[in-house]
Amino acid sequence: MTNGYKWASSSSQLALSYLNSNPTSSASDSDDDDPQSSTATTSRSSCCSSRNVLCSSSDFDTFKVVGILKSLKKEPKLAFSIFHQLKTAGFQHNVSTYAALIAILCSRGLKRELDSVFLDLISSPKEYQRPLPPFEISELLQKLDEELEVGQSLLQAYDALVKSYASVAMFDEATNVLFQARRSGFVPHIFTCNFLLNRLIEHGQMDTAVAVFKHLKRIGFYPNDYTYAIVIKALCKKSSLEEAENVLLVEMKEAGVTPSAFAFTAFIEGLCANKRSAYGYQVLRACKEQNVPIDMYAYTTVIRGYCDEMKLHEAENVFDDMLKQGVVPDSRTYCAMINGYCKGYKLLEALALHNDMSLRGIKTNCVIISSILQCLCKMGMPSEVVNEFKEYKVMGIYLDEICYNIVLDALCKLGKVEQAVELLEEMKGKKMVLDVVHYTTLINGYCLHGNITNALNLMDEMKEKGFTPDIVTYNVLAVWFSRNGLAHEALYLLDYIEAEGLKPDSVTHNVIIENLCIGGKVEEAEKFFNHLEFKSYSAMISGYCEANDTQKAYELVRLSKPGTLVTKGSYFKLLSNLCMEGDDERALKLLMMMLAMNVEPTKICYSKVIASLCQTGKMQSARWVFDVLVEKKLTPDVIDYTLMINSYCRVNCLHEAYDMFQDMKKNGIQPDIITYTVLLDGKKKNIKGIHSPSNARGKKEAMSASTISTEMEEMEMKRDVIYYTVLIDKHCKTNNLQDAILLFNQMIEKGLQPDTVTYTALLSGFCNRGDVKRAETLINEMCSKGIEPDARTFLAFDRGILKAKKVHLRQ
Repeated sequence: MTNGYKWASSSSQLALSYLNSNPTSSASDSDDDDPQSSTATTSRSSCCSSRNVLCSSSDFDTFKVVGILKSLKKEPKLAFSIFHQLKTAGFQHNVSTYAALIAILCSRGLKRELDSVFLDLISSPKEYQRPLPPFEISELLQKLDEELEVGQSLLQAYDALVKSYASVAMFDEATNVLFQARRSGFVPHIFTCNFLLNRLIEHGQMDTAVAVFKHLKRIGFYPNDYTYAIVIKALCKKSSLEEAENVLLVEMKEAGVTPSAFAFTAFIEGLCANKRSAYGYQVLRACKEQNVPIDMYAYTTVIRGYCDEMKLHEAENVFDDMLKQGVVPDSRTYCAMINGYCKGYKLLEALALHNDMSLRGIKTNCVIISSILQCLCKMGMPSEVVNEFKEYKVMGIYLDEICYNIVLDALCKLGKVEQAVELLEEMKGKKMVLDVVHYTTLINGYCLHGNITNALNLMDEMKEKGFTPDIVTYNVLAVWFSRNGLAHEALYLLDYIEAEGLKPDSVTHNVIIENLCIGGKVEEAEKFFNHLEFKSYSAMISGYCEANDTQKAYELVRLSKPGTLVTKGSYFKLLSNLCMEGDDERALKLLMMMLAMNVEPTKICYSKVIASLCQTGKMQSARWVFDVLVEKKLTPDVIDYTLMINSYCRVNCLHEAYDMFQDMKKNGIQPDIITYTVLLDGKKKNIKGIHSPSNARGKKEAMSASTISTEMEEMEMKRDVIYYTVLIDKHCKTNNLQDAILLFNQMIEKGLQPDTVTYTALLSGFCNRGDVKRAETLINEMCSKGIEPDARTFLAFDRGILKAKKVHLRQ
């Protein structure tokens, strides 16, 4: 007999002794004046004592158990224990015994035991293999209303039941109990209401949370600052930002409740989650001015919000402000900032911040490491991924399954699939949790290098290990089959996927179409596309682009019916291909089509169209696109401005070029060496008196070459080869050969190596004078330095020879 069983036996005896020795508690079972009844009770007690075991459940009835429990009112834990011992022994408790026990627990404030009783009642019988209680919860509540006075005890019962329902996500039942409490004459405790609202939000039921809150207020519930903060959080999660702001700034004030830092932080978090990080930062700064104790979490939230919006400069400003305010960042803050840099492919900044983090004594973690490794991988640096991973391992940093999977992918891209397999075995040795993703990565690695046999073998192994391939795994195989022109196999795979109980999705159809086109099977892709019930226009457009058939891709976009799903990515891809092919006319039409269909082009799209139009000298159209770019608040960068300036100079519209230059500086875009070089080149090409069409009388003259040079000196701008080449070419064409030679020597003294264009410019100057000898010396110098003369060099030299002959004939 175990010690626990002995204890159970003694507990039963103690309970029975209570029953026998307490006239009050035993009155319900027998009358003290009845000798027979007293004798029977004594006999039962003796019987239990002599056996020294827990009495059979058949020895008890509801009447007696209720009496026992009530006799233990001052020893609630013992009552709780006996209640469960009887249940274990087979006694079926009913609404009366439960009510008796709950009343005792409520009176003594045993919340944990109370929660246990209610959870035991409402938990799923199938899940926990328990019989259904022989009564409804509503019966129990009615019984409690009868036996408990409206006060602390009854309130505790309702609170415990609401919390129990909420803890197992039975929210309809929880709210019913909540409102039934009101009908009983009271409102549950504020902590209970807050608990329910929080659980609703955790399970994504924002509308229900807000509705419950409003109903509670109508029935006399007085929210505290934490309640309001929870509701603000719910409203923000359902994107009702104006309503959330009204609760924070108006409703709380009217209720006389001062918003806490938690309430403001919830609002800031909501703003940032809804891509309004700028306003979130304004609220944060206002809180600081009003001495609201805003902590590090609020700053981190704003930084993360800006990073999600890819506004990295603004995120940096918040990070700097945080440090100035004396708020110490933690690993979560650094993680948000580093992740933002990695998403924007600003690897150097991410690594620098990671180093700063280490210097501050803040430990890195696998989330930050995985972000850096993923950035390296996406930037096409798989070797660096492997090297960094090894370094982190040597440093003893914990690396999770995600980090390992990134390295598996990097090794596969390097063709080191066997090493990837070894790494997978290492994961098994470390008892790491492998999943379908890891196996799919290796299968993709085999496919990338044409080893389909090993890929299929690994898939079989994966199934043997108990992992079921998902649609992503099959999509990897679909890519391989279709890209290698195996159209029949790719289509057969679709039937196989369905036989396995999976449904091919749009991604599966897309990869087959696109990769058939990549594999040169455009006709097969078209047939597959035409037989689809829901046609993947985007995939076919991308496929045509992959096959370099932009005409068909453009026609498919143009003829697609309204409502046809064509993704932004397809538009962007086609636009890029049209610009690369120099088809600026259709590129412009496609851009206008996108704007008309509310498909917002990216800044890169605008820049590519501008570059394509500038290449063909269509400056009016280029300027229209440039103005739309500005109108859309997609700030042009130095490359966009320089491109426009250069193109204006090429068509001899110098005033337009200078206006663009001034506009550039006005908008805070710093001109670089190329911008100034382009302006100098424009001056050079305008030396023959060809002026801009807009050069009307009275209009201010354009900047002179000396003004441009002065600006460069003031900015301490470093001269490069292109800069010197432009000036040398200018001096040669103005017959100022001496200054050209001085500049040539000067650039060599500064350590700049003249290239073919530089030599050709100076050679042209010699040839224009008919100085063939010096031109020939220059060609020999080029060859001795390993600089190969090109066709233009020899053309200039030939012209120099002709020039020399003419000079000789004149003499």
